[in-house]
Amino acid sequence: MRGGSLSIVRVGIVGAGWIAQEHRRVLDAMADAELAAVCDIDLGRAGTLAAGTGARTYSDWRDLLDREDLGALFVCTPPRSHRDPAVAALSQGLPIYLEKPIARTLEDAAEIVAAARGTGTVCAVGYQWHALDLLGELPGLLAGQQIGLLVGTNIGPTQSRPWLTDMRAGGGNLLERGSHHIDLARAVAGEVAAVQAAASRVRLARGAGEAGDIDDALTIMLELASGALATVVVAWTRPGQPGTYGMDIIASEATLRLALDPDFTLSGVNRGEPVTRRAATHPFERSVRRFLDAVRDRDPAAVACTPPDATATLAVAVAAERALQTSRAVQVGTF
Repeated sequence: MRGGSLSIVRVGIVGAGWIAQEHRRVLDAMADAELAAVCDIDLGRAGTLAAGTGARTYSDWRDLLDREDLGALFVCTPPRSHRDPAVAALSQGLPIYLEKPIARTLEDAAEIVAAARGTGTVCAVGYQWHALDLLGELPGLLAGQQIGLLVGTNIGPTQSRPWLTDMRAGGGNLLERGSHHIDLARAVAGEVAAVQAAASRVRLARGAGEAGDIDDALTIMLELASGALATVVVAWTRPGQPGTYGMDIIASEATLRLALDPDFTLSGVNRGEPVTRRAATHPFERSVRRFLDAVRDRDPAAVACTPPDATATLAVAVAAERALQTSRAVQVGTF
């Protein structure tokens, strides 16, 4: 750790949007962390996030890095803006928690991976479902079985942001929402060999004339190296509509349902016996806790999701983008 107390980790946040608000909520509840600095190109928004904490505010992340003595940095900017603050912080030996996806492009992701590896600095990427308590139980339940099918659903309202609805800027639902389930599928059933994808032409969430070129609804089909198949269904719906967020896991002797936000439960039948589990902690909190513990232990491998792992998820998402463009199956990592 470059600076800060060994007992209290002084945290800076770059990017003061809605996900940063969630990080502040989690940090506020932790006795061993404090918010020390906030940066956003909108200084007023930075001030709103910092309110009541005594944290200093900045409009340029370079000034924050120059002037603050921090123990960790959370990078919560849009993905196309991840590379520069992430690489700069890692080059200084400052641990970072980088919101998912790791970057908008594989080229930017490679630079972040190289910076983390070159300095040995702790870097976590915020695929919080990797830290889900229940995920750790699956290997024991499914030992000796073959997984045949995963069915992931991410349907419901989400906050509209200009960069989200611009496919080139943010990747839309495919990258921002679909990659959560791509990451989860990889965690449950292993690596992805090829991808197919299709999108609906129906606009579910955006009104007439509203800007943006993303698909409101799409389906991604993953062909896993194990021979299993996974589908990820994403639909962005209007505010007030109910949501469905989870994954069904079909194995040779098990049919399980992993329910995610707001319920974190694992249920179903395994080898003829009922399964009922509930997560002990919210996965977002668990992910941040693992990051802070890794910072104290100076152990880059102890985080829930490492930069190389997040890059592998990004590679699948990028292949899915190509599949949407070409209407063909795309081999992961071959373009």
